[in-house]
Amino acid sequence: MSGPIVVLVEHAAGEPDRVSLETLAFARGLANALGGATVEALLFGDAGAGVGASLGAHGAATAHVVADARLAGAYAPGAWGATLGELATTRGAAAVLAPGSDRGAEVLAHAAARLGLPLAANVLSVTPGASWSVTRQRWAGSLLEDATLDAPIRLMSMAPHAVAVDERAGSAPAMVAPFAPNVGDADLVVRVTGHEPPAKGSISLTDAKVVVGGGRGVGSSDAFAELEELAELLGAAVGVSRVVTSNGWRPHTQQIGQTGQRIAPDLYIACGISGAIQHIVGCKSAKRILAINTDAESPIMGIADYAVIGDLHTIVPAISAEIRRRA
Repeated sequence: MSGPIVVLVEHAAGEPDRVSLETLAFARGLANALGGATVEALLFGDAGAGVGASLGAHGAATAHVVADARLAGAYAPGAWGATLGELATTRGAAAVLAPGSDRGAEVLAHAAARLGLPLAANVLSVTPGASWSVTRQRWAGSLLEDATLDAPIRLMSMAPHAVAVDERAGSAPAMVAPFAPNVGDADLVVRVTGHEPPAKGSISLTDAKVVVGGGRGVGSSDAFAELEELAELLGAAVGVSRVVTSNGWRPHTQQIGQTGQRIAPDLYIACGISGAIQHIVGCKSAKRILAINTDAESPIMGIADYAVIGDLHTIVPAISAEIRRRA
């Protein structure tokens, strides 16, 4: 039997994030293909033990929680990468998976450099064998590449929303085991020294069931008040295209696209967004897309399930008014 599959799990507010749970689901499928390999998780932070135990419902047999006070609260990519590489080596891992988030990709890159091994990024599927065949996204998701990954330990980051989260009801909690890495002070030179918490009651873009997005057509930062009103009525998150953040109208944390967040809501309402490929790669996993735009030929219309051709400053307030009327 092959060694375990080690998965980096990100978490916040006592809950694992969605992309990490998707990565665990992917790991379970790979474990079955390897003939029943175990899945093991690695978690950082003070809340790691509580979160780790809950991962049994997602197929993790063991949750390794980092036991180092220096890593309890601060994100340090070099130290995290060193820890992930050390755990993989210690456990004789067959593969190491990380969520395809900004942090997951960064940590896995550090681990690959430490181990001197190749990594495959944005993986959609893998077929193990004498050589492992992987299919991964390239060029903002506009190209799929078939490649071979050969290494003593296969390192892969998962494309967000490539698989669905799959919870096993009634599964036993994962065994929680402390892991004390051999991390030096030099590994902690680059680290996060502060964190700006999200506004109270705000909804994460990656977890939202409904997202209201705004682009250049919104016109100004003040005009986003109409989209915020609609989002509040729908219990939705607000997202934006790259040009909006470039103009300074909204923060980068709300950007959807290749260099922003990848979303998979039940409904994405795209307002005044033309639909450049960089944005499409961030929203194409939405189950339904409603586009509101004055240009019937804009690229977003090519992937939209529903379209309203017209001025968003007339249409969005009308939708909000109708929702309030029916409430």
